[in-house]
Amino acid sequence: MNLKLQLKILSFLQFCLWGSWLTTLGSYMFVTLKFDGASIGAVYSSLGIAAVFMPALLGIVADKWLSAKWVYAICHTIGAITLFMAAQVTTPEAMFLVILINSFAYMPTLGLINTISYYRLQNAGMDIVTDFPPIRIWGTIGFIMAMWVVSLSGFELSHMQLYIGAALSAILVLFTLTLPHIPVAKQQANQSWTTLLGLDAFALFKNKRMAIFFIFSMLLGAELQITNMFGNTFLHSFDKDPMFASSFIVQHASIIMSISQISETLFILTIPFFLSRYG
Repeated sequence: MNLKLQLKILSFLQFCLWGSWLTTLGSYMFVTLKFDGASIGAVYSSLGIAAVFMPALLGIVADKWLSAKWVYAICHTIGAITLFMAAQVTTPEAMFLVILINSFAYMPTLGLINTISYYRLQNAGMDIVTDFPPIRIWGTIGFIMAMWVVSLSGFELSHMQLYIGAALSAILVLFTLTLPHIPVAKQQANQSWTTLLGLDAFALFKNKRMAIFFIFSMLLGAELQITNMFGNTFLHSFDKDPMFASSFIVQHASIIMSISQISETLFILTIPFFLSRYG
């Protein structure tokens, strides 16, 4: 299979499975399972908890002991199992635990897929700056398509969205097994734990421009998480008003929410230009 096509499929599946439930799980928990806002917030907080340390820990594993390909496949295997379990959960405590385990497995794959893609592109003599963004954009397309399929299938308030995510995770695992071997990086002597955990990156805050960029990125990330939790739920709340209950916005809230990802797609296409022009 053509290298770029292979990486596009990988990126597509990576984000398609996330898009199948990330923005609609809040509505499912609030409307169908009758969870309160605090419980929904707790479930979504698991993504942030996992993102703080799991990518660094599994990154060390992928660098020192086990090929990134196999770490990636194992993570998505766990992801498939936990999403399948989440579809059968009906209590806030159990949902938090299952999604937390899922987040432990999924969040590191966001970095691992870049590692796999960069290695394959560099190994083929391609330029990451110009060749990777058109590949990565298929991840956002996959996210959008999953949102639309779940919405048009009437699964926004159903546990079926989680079964779809589990099935896509399983498909991704099988596809990952077809990828060529990626060797473990050569160990470098006398590396500190600060370096291994990537904490050296905090030195970038000494650069004023980078500090401003990181601060605004964190603020935007917080805002995005709130939107993921309650944006779809907010739109569904209008179904209590007879004037809006049958409107397209209420019936297919995910399609309206996907405007965010559509704009992301357009901006990703500009990355090669800005990187080549401004660095």
